[in-house]
Amino acid sequence: MANKGNAKIEFRYYKMPDNVPVLALIGEKWKQVYGRDIDYLHFHNYLEIGYCYDGVGTLVLGKEQHRYHGGYFTVIPPNCLHTTVSDPGTISSWEFLFVDVDTLLNQSCHRGAKHIASRINSIACLKTEKEHPKIGQTIRSIFEIMRQKEELYLDEAKAQAAVLLINIARENNEYRLTDQMPPKETVPIMQSLNYISTHYMDPLKIEMLAEKCHISESHFRKIFSAYMGMGPMEFINIVRIRSACDYLKRTNDLITDIATRCGFSTFSTFSRNFRKVMGISPNEWRKNPDNYEQQLLKFSHIHYEEGW
Repeated sequence: MANKGNAKIEFRYYKMPDNVPVLALIGEKWKQVYGRDIDYLHFHNYLEIGYCYDGVGTLVLGKEQHRYHGGYFTVIPPNCLHTTVSDPGTISSWEFLFVDVDTLLNQSCHRGAKHIASRINSIACLKTEKEHPKIGQTIRSIFEIMRQKEELYLDEAKAQAAVLLINIARENNEYRLTDQMPPKETVPIMQSLNYISTHYMDPLKIEMLAEKCHISESHFRKIFSAYMGMGPMEFINIVRIRSACDYLKRTNDLITDIATRCGFSTFSTFSRNFRKVMGISPNEWRKNPDNYEQQLLKFSHIHYEEGW
C-alpha cells in the first residue's frame, strides 16, 4: 500500500450490543479479498482481535508492514492505524472480535482493571497461534461460542473474553506502541472520539469536550474539523444517528423514545438530522434499512498529513 503525504484515514465506529462488551464479526462475509481499491489506513473505537484461517497478505500497522497467513492472529488497540491487504489474486478468511476493554475488565476483575487495560492497549501485534497457543485457541473458542449460540452463550463469551484479555496483557508487558498510533497532535481528537462513543446519549457541549482535552474550545474546533473533515457537533449527531439506526433496525420501540435514548433533546432535531444524514425520514428508513452502513461510512473519516 502506497504511503501518501495527504492520505485519508478512516474512523470505523462500532456500537456494542446492549450489556455485552464483545462483538463478533463471523461467517462467510469475512472470507474476501481484503484491501481491494483501498489505499488508506483506518482505526476503530474498540480493541480489535482478528484471526486468519486461510490466505496470505500484509497487515499494515502505521508505517510498519507484516506478512500474514493462516494461523496468525492480530491484537489492535483502539485508535491504532492499520489495514489488511490480501496478496493479488488471493482471498483471505478472517473473523474479528471487537471488545470494550474497560467495560469488560470492570465487570470481571475490579482490582487492577486499569493496569491490565493499559497493558492491552500498549501494542498492536500480529502473532501465530503456534507460538502463542493459549491466546489463539481462546480466540477461536469465542468465535465458536458466538457461532453456536447455545444457552447462556453471551455469558460464556464474556468469561472467555476476560481470560483472553488477561493473557494478552501478560504478553504485552514489555511492549509499547511506536508509530502505529496517529500523530501526537491528534491525541485530543482521539480522546474526544472515545468520550463521544460512550456518552453520545448525554447532553454534550463542545466547551466540555475541549476542557476534557485540556485545550481551548476554538483550538479544539479547529483541529477536530481539520482532521475529521466536519465539526464536532456534526460528528456527534452522526454517531447518534448510527445508534438510532441500530435501534430502528432491531427493535419496535417508538421512534420518539429512540430519539431521546440516542441523545436528541427534541424529536424535530432528531428527524431533521436523520433526514440530513440518511436522506429519508426515520419511519421510511425503518421499512427499508438496507446498506445503511455504507451510507454512513462516508461521514466517518479524518485526514492525516505526513509529518504533522
